[in-house]
Amino acid sequence: MSASGRTRAGSPFLSVLFATSAVAMIVSAGAASAQTTPAPAPAPASEPPTVSEVVVTGSRIRSVGFTAPTPTQALSQADLERAAQPNIFTAITQLPSLQGSSGATTGTFSTSSGQQGLSSFSLRGLGTIRTLTLLDGQRVVPANVTGVPDISMFPQLLVERVDVVTGGASASYGSDAVGGVVNFITNKRFVGLKTNVLAGVTTYGDNHQWLGQIAAGKNFMDDRLHVQVSGEYDWEEGVPAGGFGEDAPGSRDWYTTATLINRGVTNDGSPQYLYREHAQAYQYTKYGLISAGPLQGTAFDQAGNPFQFQYGSNGVPSKAANGAVIGCYSNGGFCVGGDLSGNVGVGTSLQSRIKRMGSYGRIGYDLNADNEIYATFNAARVESSNQPNPGAATTGLTMSCSNPFLPASVVAACAANGITSFTFGTSNALLPRNISVHPRRTQYRGVIGADGKFNALGKEWRYDAYYEHGENTTDIHVRDILLTPRYRAAVQATTVNGQIVCADPVARANGCVPINIFGGQVPSDAALAYITPEHGPYQHSVQKQDVASINFSGEPLSLWAGPVSLAFGGEWRKEQYHVKGDPYGDGNTESPNTADYPADPVLNASGANWFAGNYHSGAGKYSVKEAYAEVNLPLINSDAAGKANLNMAGRWTDYSTSGTVYTWKVGATWDTPIDGVRLRAVTSRDVRAPNLSELFAAPVTTTLPNFTVPSNGTPPAGQPSSGSLTVLQNVVGNPDLKPEIAKNVTIGAVLSNPKWLPGFSVSVDWYNIVLNGGISSLGAQQIVNFCYQGLTQFCGAFNLNPPSAFVNAQTFNLASIKTSGFDIESSYRFELPSVPGRFTVRGLATNVHKYVTNPGIPGAVAVDSAGQNSGATPDWKVLAIQSWDTDRIAFSVQERWFSDGTFGGTTTQYVECKAGSCPVSTASRPTIDYNHMSGATYVDVSASYKFGNGLQLYGKVDNLLNRDPTPSPQTNTGLDANPALYDLLGRFYHVGLRYSF
Repeated sequence: MSASGRTRAGSPFLSVLFATSAVAMIVSAGAASAQTTPAPAPAPASEPPTVSEVVVTGSRIRSVGFTAPTPTQALSQADLERAAQPNIFTAITQLPSLQGSSGATTGTFSTSSGQQGLSSFSLRGLGTIRTLTLLDGQRVVPANVTGVPDISMFPQLLVERVDVVTGGASASYGSDAVGGVVNFITNKRFVGLKTNVLAGVTTYGDNHQWLGQIAAGKNFMDDRLHVQVSGEYDWEEGVPAGGFGEDAPGSRDWYTTATLINRGVTNDGSPQYLYREHAQAYQYTKYGLISAGPLQGTAFDQAGNPFQFQYGSNGVPSKAANGAVIGCYSNGGFCVGGDLSGNVGVGTSLQSRIKRMGSYGRIGYDLNADNEIYATFNAARVESSNQPNPGAATTGLTMSCSNPFLPASVVAACAANGITSFTFGTSNALLPRNISVHPRRTQYRGVIGADGKFNALGKEWRYDAYYEHGENTTDIHVRDILLTPRYRAAVQATTVNGQIVCADPVARANGCVPINIFGGQVPSDAALAYITPEHGPYQHSVQKQDVASINFSGEPLSLWAGPVSLAFGGEWRKEQYHVKGDPYGDGNTESPNTADYPADPVLNASGANWFAGNYHSGAGKYSVKEAYAEVNLPLINSDAAGKANLNMAGRWTDYSTSGTVYTWKVGATWDTPIDGVRLRAVTSRDVRAPNLSELFAAPVTTTLPNFTVPSNGTPPAGQPSSGSLTVLQNVVGNPDLKPEIAKNVTIGAVLSNPKWLPGFSVSVDWYNIVLNGGISSLGAQQIVNFCYQGLTQFCGAFNLNPPSAFVNAQTFNLASIKTSGFDIESSYRFELPSVPGRFTVRGLATNVHKYVTNPGIPGAVAVDSAGQNSGATPDWKVLAIQSWDTDRIAFSVQERWFSDGTFGGTTTQYVECKAGSCPVSTASRPTIDYNHMSGATYVDVSASYKFGNGLQLYGKVDNLLNRDPTPSPQTNTGLDANPALYDLLGRFYHVGLRYSF
């Protein structure tokens, strides 16, 4: 590993960081969280800032001086520009409260998910489906069947502020706001022209990026007609996959095939799992390996010549039918070291290639000084591509000794050992092109609305109303992937009339062309067309959304402490989707054969014929009616006691699929008599309704290589008792799901701009979230483990007998999540005598004290994944910025840090122990010999210079120290890195120009 990869969380550098940042723990816009709106630089005492009406995302109340009890972090346009990213999503996800968001570096390991290149937020680690994202307070059509939008499709150059509500907001905004709300506020009165161009590249010379943006605004008809338009084009090359073995892309040297090897023994006093680097699966090699029986250990080089494979761990083939290797780890199927050339884990893209195009327009007309009608239209397209793995590792093939492609020496060895066939595995490195996935999302969204105020009953009322229709079309193409039944037919060759042909006469009659898998001979064009046809897996899906909403806000009466604020309104929403897969993946019932996918008797008519990417057809819809009310009651307003208010909200929601549910919020703030000190608290009942995918999902089939059959427990009749094999996991929907219910509590204290230290603000908030009836699906491994442990209700969901081994997983309402921790935010703005400009020290930190997931299954144990750095919720996550700004020059240093952690996931919590002292290992508390993942510190620097004519030159270096990712080992040979926390790309350079007038 390079020196840059050895930066540790406890380094002296970090101590200096905290010393210089003092109380700063995160960045936001000034005292944003303390104020719930961006805090301006401190004004001179003789010129107090003017108080005006502020629209606060955490509430529906619109009133002068209103303070919401729910903490809200805000990023200003200047903050977003300083980040210098082609997608402002990347800048926002650096906030520590955003944990587990999906972006261009996540999802690249997958073929079937359809989420590659999708930019969606996750607050509190609760997942993208439990964070509500709004555009100007309005819902956005989903860009995926899970119901989440793609932030990269928003009009980014016109965004003037982003509010992040770090608490439940369902009573104000409805479903999905369990973790909170992210609201993009655009500039609706922009006048002028501005442009932005940006270029970037990594220190390894890859992921070249080009961004061009333009926005214009002009008023007409005596400034009553307001027109804004914007457009942007973003191209990001991505980071291509490495090759086989441990050859990471570029000159990166951090990949070590880190793997958790399962010994398969749980009660001998030694750890069940062993952390090892340079692990090697011994069922296959780059160009083929005889993996069991008398000839076990015979491998083939690229030219097809047999040789004795070099197993790691000084392994010796057992020559047994089960393919065990003496000296290696038979249950897990791994050796350590040896010939690693066939490993496929590093052969996945580190970042998807992205091409993004977007346009936006808004026309507003002032009916009078107080009322506006408007229309907006947004059209965007995002195309991405990635490579999930090289070749197509295939194990457990039964090959005939009479195969004419087999070298004569191996044929003779078969005869000498009295066998007619053998077990074979290969990485299929003979394929000239690797699998690639190409999602394309196209979105159209239109809104018509009105906003303004009127007088009624002697009081002034504000209103906003809108109707939105959006459509998102997603097309996913997978290229150069094996059509498994044809591949299995093509590898079984024989000789007929002196010619090598496919052994199966049915396959032969339907176009089968034989291939030689003993070595690296590239198949003929005809053979490739047969096993990897031009028209591969395909999915076409359409998501549609219609929303009608109206909201009112006013102050109908006054009490002893001030006016009572009231907001109320209603919303109707309809969500629907339709998805269609290709016939070979979906099956002929829903997707009949076509000219591109002709009928073939070799294929399974029920689908699941591809190596991966078996998309299925489905459709569903639901509608929802909602009404809400929110009131703010002033309780105290005096110099002696300070100022206090009580904020309450309630919402009635009726779903066409799951019935009626109620949500509410009760909170209070108290500006104490102590200068600058405010206390706040809020509790709420929040919901997330099941999305269309969970209710009506077309089955999604995923190939799971190296699936482990439990060696402990009792297998059901007819099922294997141990071993490793490839299975298909089918995830299906459940139309009987109910909404998830969550209870949120936040209690905090704020010190904001005290007279004794102008420009300083700090806030501390404790949060606690309990979610019940959580919608989740058990993974294939969990279902099988539960069955083998005696929970017989799961035993009918799988069949582990090759060649059609499968596991069915369905969503359910039994899970629960409990998470709690602290948010700390601080900002100090100041000037120094005789030094030009302004200095700012800012910081934000989030602590995850616990994150306990309980699957709700009898016999299952709750798992606390707080501090498990293989996931998204480290114990501490910090963002700090120190900046200096003048009228022309700006310079800043930013530090991103998260704490050391452990391995594990949502269903396991490893117990570290040494041989001779380990407790009995269980499915939820498995024992392990090493359980540590170092945290990381990333340092970013940025600078800009204004030339005075509207032109600004800027630059940014991310990950200045080129900190390598810490290995995140899995129980198979995947990429073994965690892009949700760690930077996989390395040092990154950006330079750009902005122009505005």
